[in-house]
Amino acid sequence: MNLDNVREERQKWLSWKNIRPYQEAISALPDYLNVELSLGDRVNIQIEDLSHEEAEQIKQTALLMKPWRKGPFQINDLFIDSEWQSQIKYNLLEPHFDLKGKTVGDIGCNNGYYLFRMLSQEPKKLIGFDPSAIYYSQFQFINHFIKSDIVYELLGVEHVEFYEQKFDTLFCLGVLYHRSDPVMMLKSLFKGLNKDGELILDTFMIDGEDEICLTPKDRYSKIPNIYFVPTVNALKNWCHRVGFKRVEVLEIMKTELNEQRKTEWIDTQSLEDFLDPNNPEKTIEGYPAPKRVYIKAIK
Repeated sequence: MNLDNVREERQKWLSWKNIRPYQEAISALPDYLNVELSLGDRVNIQIEDLSHEEAEQIKQTALLMKPWRKGPFQINDLFIDSEWQSQIKYNLLEPHFDLKGKTVGDIGCNNGYYLFRMLSQEPKKLIGFDPSAIYYSQFQFINHFIKSDIVYELLGVEHVEFYEQKFDTLFCLGVLYHRSDPVMMLKSLFKGLNKDGELILDTFMIDGEDEICLTPKDRYSKIPNIYFVPTVNALKNWCHRVGFKRVEVLEIMKTELNEQRKTEWIDTQSLEDFLDPNNPEKTIEGYPAPKRVYIKAIK
């Protein structure tokens, strides 16, 4: 596969009429001197001597790019309160990886929140994959202040195995259930890793010891492109079938309303709208409410 051809075609997405305003707004931002970055639960950007007019320009640019799914981000007094409180997932996983000096990929990286957080571990290289021009624009906006060396590719998981370099660590968070062939996706991730490389992955799951999957008839939690929701044992089997020699379950967690909720930064429905109002243990369709399993798989 010639990835340069794919890149060239996808760069054209940035000129689409619904994306062009984001690109123009980012280009209109001045370069800021004396920017301080701190990486805690919020990706916190502080700009010295920011005028009221400049602060308003930043705010309007951020509002233009709604919805903000992942975060949170802070730019001086501007708090981008994303739908997902992504620090919960990142803080849960951080004790289980060491990225210093490694080549790291984040597959389905959204606006790059996790990639920015990873900067604190001093990896050799950070590369994000996500075929969304909106999320790419959000990343560009945040990185306009940070000026990191993170590489953001408008590519998907199907391109990982053909990428120009292999990875020591791959993250793939909240992607597997969107793929109609999860085993093929895991194969692509496996092929993208160096020997002894590690995959850190999370996906929806259902309880049970059997090696089975839930296959929603239409939607799951109002999400249309959910194909397979496995038990933990079924997920382990998928990983072993593609060649991973060891699979470790890091955590199992139900998605709670403090982690995913509606804010002024999304203007759409969120988790509380996806659950049965009479029984929050069920989705609106009657399936078990969203629960996630977090695993580490070693090649």
